[in-house]
Amino acid sequence: MTKKKIGIGFGTWAWGNKLVWDYKAETDDILLKKTFFDAINGGLDLIDSADSYGTGSLFGQSEKLIGDFLEELPKRKLKKVTIATKLAPFPWRIGRNGLDNAFQESNQRLKGNMTRVQLHWSTYRYAPWQEEQLLNGLGDLYEEGLIKEIGLSNTGPKRLNFLFQKLKKRGIKIKSIQMQLSLLTKPSLEDENIKIICDENEIEYLAYSPLGLGILTVPPNQSPKPTTFLRKSLYQRILPKTIELRTLLTHIGKKYSASQAEVALNWVRSHGAKPIVGIRNPNQAKDAISALNWSLTKSEKQKLDFCRNACLANMPLNPFTSP
Repeated sequence: MTKKKIGIGFGTWAWGNKLVWDYKAETDDILLKKTFFDAINGGLDLIDSADSYGTGSLFGQSEKLIGDFLEELPKRKLKKVTIATKLAPFPWRIGRNGLDNAFQESNQRLKGNMTRVQLHWSTYRYAPWQEEQLLNGLGDLYEEGLIKEIGLSNTGPKRLNFLFQKLKKRGIKIKSIQMQLSLLTKPSLEDENIKIICDENEIEYLAYSPLGLGILTVPPNQSPKPTTFLRKSLYQRILPKTIELRTLLTHIGKKYSASQAEVALNWVRSHGAKPIVGIRNPNQAKDAISALNWSLTKSEKQKLDFCRNACLANMPLNPFTSP
């Protein structure tokens, strides 16, 4: 039996985010539309968003843009794409019906084109009861036929297994788990345990930030300065410590006439996870599409694993990720 090849999806955190990504609607939206259609036409098969994507008055902007673009997508192509969003378990969203309004608003912004709803992060560390209630509420929406698939995000292996079994008793399957995974995330036993649980229960393992907020795409001889304070400070701290890693990405890429981004994305795929790569322009979409056409050898994967383990810089982890 041939093992199914892992695809690549794209994320839309930057679509509406001024704070981290310096989003400007008047110049960005036209480019984002072309990026969107290039990505779909090129074979990227999952769109990931969230109701909280979009800063300040632009709350929900990512979903709104996706909804507008989807209206122009032929139905035959729409059927091939998973449209996933995440609902935030804000402190005021409590009780079994705590996400009902958020779901309705996201569904409206996405023009009813919602395949999968994911809980954006785990509340286990500060309000475990809230997480269970909200997930049960999503289960209710699923049973009512309003949700097709349910997923989790930022949920560690112990909690993933617990919540999976909880919903399984209701005859509901958790379809996916989304975690931060890249050559810049610190190697951990939790990563391996999550993969085991996913394999045993046919849960799709999704990897967000597979390019480390763009750090892994920077040529080893360059030191760009992003426009926003948050990315600028992150680059100042991490970039100098990743020259060896980025040099290796460049070296491997030459064999395939591939970019550093392509190599980094295929490293994620080599670990059994589907990368959800943030894209903002057609060139970034092209990189992700090109990565679908080849895979790392076992030796190349091992070299990157070794370099990752030796790297002295790691991306900050989501503080709400559960054990």
